[in-house]
Amino acid sequence: MSEGLDLPPGVTFLVGENGSGKSTLVEAIAIAYGLSPEGGSSHGLHQTRPTESSLHRDLLVQRGIGTRRWGFFLRAETMHGWYTYMDEHGGGDADYHAMSHGESFLEVLTRKFDSPSFYCLDEPEAALSFSSTLALIGVLHDVVQQGGQVLCATHSPVLAAMPGANILEVGNWGLRPTSWDELDLVRHWKAYLDAPMRYLRHTLAQD
Repeated sequence: MSEGLDLPPGVTFLVGENGSGKSTLVEAIAIAYGLSPEGGSSHGLHQTRPTESSLHRDLLVQRGIGTRRWGFFLRAETMHGWYTYMDEHGGGDADYHAMSHGESFLEVLTRKFDSPSFYCLDEPEAALSFSSTLALIGVLHDVVQQGGQVLCATHSPVLAAMPGANILEVGNWGLRPTSWDELDLVRHWKAYLDAPMRYLRHTLAQD
């Protein structure tokens, strides 16, 4: 990271194990860009308890020529609090609390991801079914077609398969470009779905 991270146009996925730092990096870039730490846009600060890494203080975000300042940060673990914030300050938004978890996420995506801006997402698939994850790919495709840019941390092999996306695998080595077929995530899911007991016999083994 000392040499910087150049995000290409379109969608960039950060993929890695829990604790690899992908969510911390998305969070830091979102905050450095001016987005609300617990989710939301650059127009309103939503924060219930400061728990963010200090990494954003060490980042300098350089926008491309013609890039809009507006953006949105969808952070799966804090969206419930953002819904409450919108109830109190939104003025015209949907009643997200009245929807299922997945329905509310899709409603946010439909309402907020509607312009050529910068969008950060942290594990958005957490609330989404298979079909809803496909719908998210459609939303991201539309954002790219409009000239927007997306940075997304994910554990989903379905989401990471989006055509044309840039994939960075995060681990002890730092960040490395890779392809969908080369991801450990994809290899493990393919092997598990082909023969679940090859994995489960170790997990369920009796002492």
